[in-house]
Amino acid sequence: MSTDPLPKQGQILALLDAKAGAKAAVYDQALETFNQLKDLLSEISNDLNEALEDNPAVNSRRIKLEYRDRGKFEAELKFADDVLLFSMHTDVFQFDRDHAVWKNAYAKGGDFNTYCGVISVYNFLSDSLKYNRTDDLGYLVARLFVNKEKFFFVEGKRQQRQKVSSFGKVVLDKNELQEFVQSAMLYSLQFDLLVPPFDMVKVATLDQINSKIESTQLKTGKRLGFKYNSDDVLEE
Repeated sequence: MSTDPLPKQGQILALLDAKAGAKAAVYDQALETFNQLKDLLSEISNDLNEALEDNPAVNSRRIKLEYRDRGKFEAELKFADDVLLFSMHTDVFQFDRDHAVWKNAYAKGGDFNTYCGVISVYNFLSDSLKYNRTDDLGYLVARLFVNKEKFFFVEGKRQQRQKVSSFGKVVLDKNELQEFVQSAMLYSLQFDLLVPPFDMVKVATLDQINSKIESTQLKTGKRLGFKYNSDDVLEE
């Protein structure tokens, strides 16, 4: 006779129920956050456009911001030569055991506290989208992790607030979302397009040249030929 106090079928059902409930709560929270983020992106775009129009020293027509809702899980903010693409992943994630989050007391304090939805921000050149240059490179500049209780932390370039050590202490609100977006915008504006190394572009196929003539299809990226992590921008 089995001495297992809870038969394996019961264990499976209990775990399915617990995990499914936790993941559903995380998904709902992440989707609510992403919808709030969309509203904020539209607001930021409108506010900055008004500020540009009120400034006679600025050619507001050339640098007008544009917000576009790209569907349930994507949004786009265009400004100057840059585009930020905001993307919510539809899955719920757990962190590997070597991740710094496990040093956080809140992360270790409850079941499923570290199950998170992820919103990623990629920086592309606006011409990459305008000319549909599908081989052009975009760069991950920030990620926001949010759990079922709307506790969060942020990873990314110039994202100085709400690091892993703050997880479980601050609930995500509009001010924190605005800080997240503005930091990503500031970094992208300072993250310039570098001329690729000569030896990297000294050879081209005829097809590449013909494609370039027809639709500007040669691959472009701000750090094409450079190491993204080490070849960063300087603080201004």
